[in-house]
Amino acid sequence: MKLYSIPTGNFKLDGGATFGAVPKTIWKKMYEADENNLINQAMRCLLIDTGDHRVLIDTGCGNKQSAKFYSYYYLNGNDSLTGSLTGAGYSFDDITDVIHTHLHFDHCGGSVVRDSSGELKPAFKNATYWVSEQQWEWALNPNLKEAASYFPENILPLQQSGQLKLLKEEGPLFPGISIRFFNGHTDGQIVVYINYYGNTLIYGGDLIPLAGVVHLPYVPSYDTRPLITLKEKESFLNEVIDQQQTIFLEHDLATECITVKRGARGFEVDRKLTLDEFVSFVPAGE
Repeated sequence: MKLYSIPTGNFKLDGGATFGAVPKTIWKKMYEADENNLINQAMRCLLIDTGDHRVLIDTGCGNKQSAKFYSYYYLNGNDSLTGSLTGAGYSFDDITDVIHTHLHFDHCGGSVVRDSSGELKPAFKNATYWVSEQQWEWALNPNLKEAASYFPENILPLQQSGQLKLLKEEGPLFPGISIRFFNGHTDGQIVVYINYYGNTLIYGGDLIPLAGVVHLPYVPSYDTRPLITLKEKESFLNEVIDQQQTIFLEHDLATECITVKRGARGFEVDRKLTLDEFVSFVPAGE
């Protein structure tokens, strides 16, 4: 198995919304905000090459929405989905599977592209796209809180092409890769567990998007069910600590991975590390 961090660019979100009820006097010590109170965040995907499968988790926001829409999010940085895949030695045609943690635009927009004639098509023509059934139904009938994050053009072409597969149960998906569902941020969010030669790497999606939200009360206002998020985070982080697992962070601009510990403030970041450092834990020759 091989693991590759696939950065797709950065975007900015409101700092207050990112940290919910936590006041700026506290969160600004961890993340710098601009004059509009916006925090720069990554859209970092993960590529897993198992030998038989090339599995991409999430695809960033893509480039097919209007300039006006993207202007709300101040896209920045030099990374792109195409550039990062190429840098890792892969093409779009090499990808066999795409797992979407959920269908908010910043997680799935890169999965559909417009061709030269303007027609919408799946970006990965040889891939199966995996989404939880709960999230699919949620996205097709969005509540008012989330409606601005779902776009039919990001998801319907996946169904129309016949490449969409809906997941109803948690558990193994591919050798070394399993999934679990979490419902606090949005219904049926997938969190992906990767067994990398005995060490577990977890793609945390928007359950733990930033190192700074490991503290239980730090719940984004984007979450549809914040009290459920609190319970899910507590159970999840206790397990992460007890089983010595590592979390891969989708949105933290400065930090790719973290381990967690119990401290005076409850849950705290133990170590910040790169994906390469996580991979290096495996003895040579494995």
